[in-house]
Amino acid sequence: MLKAERNFDVSIDLFDHLPAPYGLVRYGVAPDHPRIKGIITALREVLDRGDIRIFGNVRFGRDLTLDDLQQHYHAVIFATGAVRDAPLHIPGVDLEGSYGAADFVSWFDGHPDVPRTWPLDAKQVAVIGNGNVALDSARILAKHVEDLMVTEIPANVAEGLAASPVTDVHVFGRRGPTSVKFTPLELRELGELRDVDVIVYDEDFDYDDAAKAAVSGNKQVFVIDKVLQQWRQRALRQAQEPDAPKASRRLHLHFFAKPLEFVDDGTGRVGAIRYERTKSDGAGGVVGTGEIRELPVQAVYRAVGYFGSPLPGVPFDEKFGVIPNHEGQVMIRDEETGEPRQLYGVYATGWIKRGPVGLIGHTKSDAMETVKHVINDLGNWWQPEHPEEEAIVELLESRGIRWTDLDGWHRLDEHELALGEAEGRVRIKVVPRDEMVDLSRGEA
Repeated sequence: MLKAERNFDVSIDLFDHLPAPYGLVRYGVAPDHPRIKGIITALREVLDRGDIRIFGNVRFGRDLTLDDLQQHYHAVIFATGAVRDAPLHIPGVDLEGSYGAADFVSWFDGHPDVPRTWPLDAKQVAVIGNGNVALDSARILAKHVEDLMVTEIPANVAEGLAASPVTDVHVFGRRGPTSVKFTPLELRELGELRDVDVIVYDEDFDYDDAAKAAVSGNKQVFVIDKVLQQWRQRALRQAQEPDAPKASRRLHLHFFAKPLEFVDDGTGRVGAIRYERTKSDGAGGVVGTGEIRELPVQAVYRAVGYFGSPLPGVPFDEKFGVIPNHEGQVMIRDEETGEPRQLYGVYATGWIKRGPVGLIGHTKSDAMETVKHVINDLGNWWQPEHPEEEAIVELLESRGIRWTDLDGWHRLDEHELALGEAEGRVRIKVVPRDEMVDLSRGEA
């Protein structure tokens, strides 16, 4: 918005329901991925330029409403993303020991709104999904906690992972190895885990013409196949050397495996996963073979995607988990005609606009598209009664909202870095929300 060509001045306030900025980069990227978290450096430059105000720890729908925004601003852009797990409709999904990977990621990333503890009591674990979140979950479960201590992993997470008795993590994908959604870098990392054997199964590599074409015609698929084939050959060699030393933990990749049911162990807990072997249909999809298998596990992590959440007073598409929109312009149904029309002044960008697909870089072009419409809609903007900058501050103060600002983030940032430095680490995250707010506001 600040860089766009326009013939008017702009004042931007950024509201975040968390006390600290950077959302998904801070709370959705695994702690052992410092390269991706480095994106914060670029985002920091945007915030530190001085012409954007941050109001953290402000919850839309509770602390501020859409009517409040309309009284103080000319337009609002919602960039609230997708934080819930997409549903998986199979029997046993509600058993104890069945977890959403989104919740697990929030826990190991120190999100302030999830419990401090996580039930890590399973020796055999299943992870459902073939995307990067599935690999992140599997990697954190299988990785020895000592190898995470150089990262910003919170103390309560390190303590929980240290007590985990896990020996085997099984990752299930219903399609074949050439149809996975994770990136080569994420996959390659699995083979670098200390004292963890990555195991693939020879039966999954009988490629048909469609799979062979994918390998030869797509560089990313080619690299993924190369990594998997190396592990395949290693597994064959290990099978011929039964006396060779083995790792204390194993990470299994199962392809052509469609989950059918999480099996009750008789006490209301997950005791096994039942799945069907699939095969390629020759057109990029799969069909069932009728062969049913069952594998003992005591926990299942569902990493089948994210799903957006509705916002009070804002239109929402329950089927797709997004705010209904046209290129970022929020749409509603006309009560008289039933036809969609624009809800002026309200816009969307990111995952809440297009669904939870694409990596962080995709949000850039997404935002440019939305901002183009914001600027072009100038004649239809809201006409606020109190647009002056101090008015929103007075409103928050009158409601007793303990909001945090950019200086507060700097204070919290410096505190976390100091905690890390004392233990020879990059940072140690502060997890409790109240403590984050106290530190940010200089009230600790």
